[in-house]
Amino acid sequence: MAEPRSGGALTAYRALLGAQARAQAAYRTSFVVDLLGNVGSTVFDVVTVLVIFGVTRELGGFTLAETLVIVGLSSAAFATADLLVGNIERLPRYVRTGLLDAVLVRPLGALPQLLLMDLPLRKVSRAVFGVAVLAVALASAGIDWTPARAVLAVVAPLAGVVFFGSVFVATATVSFFWVDSGELANSVTYGGRDFTSYPVTVYGGWFRALFAYGLGLAFVSYHPALALLGRADPLGLPAVAGWAAPAVALVAAALAALAWRTGVRHYRSTGS
Repeated sequence: MAEPRSGGALTAYRALLGAQARAQAAYRTSFVVDLLGNVGSTVFDVVTVLVIFGVTRELGGFTLAETLVIVGLSSAAFATADLLVGNIERLPRYVRTGLLDAVLVRPLGALPQLLLMDLPLRKVSRAVFGVAVLAVALASAGIDWTPARAVLAVVAPLAGVVFFGSVFVATATVSFFWVDSGELANSVTYGGRDFTSYPVTVYGGWFRALFAYGLGLAFVSYHPALALLGRADPLGLPAVAGWAAPAVALVAAALAALAWRTGVRHYRSTGS
């Protein structure tokens, strides 16, 4: 079936989004409770850091104010990516039940449809809180602001959104080959969020090498924070690493797109 023209596709996507918004906001009290409840995980990330600093003055060589910049970058990026892309985690259920068949026969892109289906608008509060945490952290960290750092303060969290969104998509595509891969995907996505909430100097050996640089998680919050704070990397990487977040995010997006196309080609209808 032929793809619709771009204008028609955008109209269809807007209709899907509008339908989701109306459905989820139909019961206002329940929706407001969900909004408030979804702030919890991001609040917990911040509270955990505050508790740690209740018993120590430094964490991996970073002060509380410096660590909160790292937490803010991580929280803003992950919460926004989870809002926009996180429901791709439902893909194993769509594959198992055959709902993906209906998605693939429509004259619209499969991935945008899946992202707009059951879009979790209740997670808006989590994304807003994450951005607020970042704003407060940046304001209280004593940063020597320059035009370049001001741009980085905007670009770095956006790159983090692209990076985490790519991780969501790439890990979800495993379900095309192994339908019970949900726990594996969660260990990478939510584990990645936890990893990026702390300075990578607190990790060591192969664990840091694999997750910080093998998977690129160090470029979500740690290296951009160093660049914003004007600090040299205790691990010895050059200062340019602090500005590499957009490039790393683009690489992650390209790999996720390749994984998605490969998975869709591999998919075989359930016949139901």
